Amino acid sequence: MIKVDGLSKSYGSFLALDDISFTCQPGRVTGFLGPNGAGKTTTMRIMAGLTPASRGEVTIGGHHFRDIPNPGRHVGVLLDASAQHDGRTGREVLTIGARTMGLPDSRVGEMLEQVSLTPAEAKRRVRNYSLGMRQRLGIAHALLGDPSVLILDEPANGLDPAGIRWMRGLLKAYAERGGTVLLSSHLLNEVELIADEMILIGRGRIVAQGDKKALLAERGTSTHVMALDSSRLEEALTANDVTWTPAGEGLAVEAEPVEVGRIAAEKGIVLIELRPAHGGLEELFLELTSDTQRDDITPGGPA
Repeated sequence: MIKVDGLSKSYGSFLALDDISFTCQPGRVTGFLGPNGAGKTTTMRIMAGLTPASRGEVTIGGHHFRDIPNPGRHVGVLLDASAQHDGRTGREVLTIGARTMGLPDSRVGEMLEQVSLTPAEAKRRVRNYSLGMRQRLGIAHALLGDPSVLILDEPANGLDPAGIRWMRGLLKAYAERGGTVLLSSHLLNEVELIADEMILIGRGRIVAQGDKKALLAERGTSTHVMALDSSRLEEALTANDVTWTPAGEGLAVEAEPVEVGRIAAEKGIVLIELRPAHGGLEELFLELTSDTQRDDITPGGPA
């Protein structure tokens, strides 16, 4: 478990994090979402003991990172896939990590296979790796000690569509085995497919948190629907005391899509469109962070 309690971080007069609190539970993937510069990386650096907090604390399994013996065996961290020794081969990077953690060299081969880096690629210098290959190597290093907690900052960056799908499956399987995953990104659509819980941050403050259903419920329920026979659909909705109004060529209905679909099915009404009227989590995210976008932030401020 990761517990963030009243965490704040200041750089002079600049407040990068402003009293944030949240918990990441075992067996779940927690998405940490926000615009570039919202405070995601700062939070994760504090978690990993790389940046001191100004106030508050982060504990992992009830301990501060600095107090965890042989931390790589308990917490896997990937904060910057490019922060690897360019002159070493991929296998050498993992071998050094394995020996530092007291692991057998055989673990290196297992991890290379798990992240789909071939023997030939493992012999190449990291300087010759693509960003996607560096991400795979970084994920392999994070998993090397078979930790119970993973902290990953933008791990999908540089991966192609097949690689992103592979990563989703890997992290889902890890969580299903009881692992705790904190996954940061500014790409909500990708995280939405994997995260059990989402934490939205903007300008150093938590603006929303919860699972997808709970976050969307805060916006109310509305459905856009179109039918081959609109008049029959209108009559069926009215008979079921469901409020509707005309919306373009269809109807805006104050009910869940599943309820509208059920009513239509009972009457044998053919629907040609059925979807939530709002734009889903992406629109919610943009609304909640509209005043926290940092395009105009003072140059030189921390991420």
